[in-house]
Amino acid sequence: MEDALKNQVALITGSARGIGFACAKSLAKRGASIVLTDILDCSEAKHELETEFPGIRVLALQVDVRDRQQVEQAISKTVEEFGRIDIVVNNAGTVSRLSLKDMTDDDWSRDLETNLRGTFLFTQAAIYPHMVNQGSGRIINISSISGMMGGAISFGEDGERQGRSGPAYAASKGGIIAFTKWVAKEVGEFGITVNSVAPGPVETAITKGVNYPLELQSIKRPGQPEDIGEAVAYLASPAASYVTGEVLKVCGGAGIGA
Repeated sequence: MEDALKNQVALITGSARGIGFACAKSLAKRGASIVLTDILDCSEAKHELETEFPGIRVLALQVDVRDRQQVEQAISKTVEEFGRIDIVVNNAGTVSRLSLKDMTDDDWSRDLETNLRGTFLFTQAAIYPHMVNQGSGRIINISSISGMMGGAISFGEDGERQGRSGPAYAASKGGIIAFTKWVAKEVGEFGITVNSVAPGPVETAITKGVNYPLELQSIKRPGQPEDIGEAVAYLASPAASYVTGEVLKVCGGAGIGA
């Protein structure tokens, strides 16, 4: 397992913390060189990876996934530094929990631009021309069971129902799933697989103060970022070489209903 991704280069968006950082750790554990990208500073995450995995090469870049120029520069710097790019994990995201009635244009745009546009930009920039020229590559998009169910019910710290993750979030994550399937059909002939991981309730900074009805799940605990990281590592590994266009739900059973 430790050498499963040796000589591979993996770029993970939104990887300064949370699920993105857990994905970076899972890939580094298997021998991949890592490119951390985030709108936040990644220096602490870089130091932690280099300390835990001596010998692993790590590049940290501050990138706004909504900005085409920054995205293309990040891909170019990756290829310049490592000579190739093998794995892209599109994880960067935002979530609003507003109702349709209360949602503004800015609220809508923030989730769609970060979650869906960011995934589109990094996927396009990595595949054309780099992965196509290599004749190989893995795109792994972090969606959500909200994109399959139309939002997941949650409660505030006071026990009051907050409603579901908002319509912009659900639409963006549903869009990621459809985009994943479309691109998988387009690039399979070049040796590139495109898959999605759909988390359920996961304990991260973005879900702090949010309580989910875990008693309705088959596995009655919140997910951890490492659960998602391990699923991503599977899809990046040789074991998943014949898997494409799929959505892997990692949700403790939340996505199958009570």
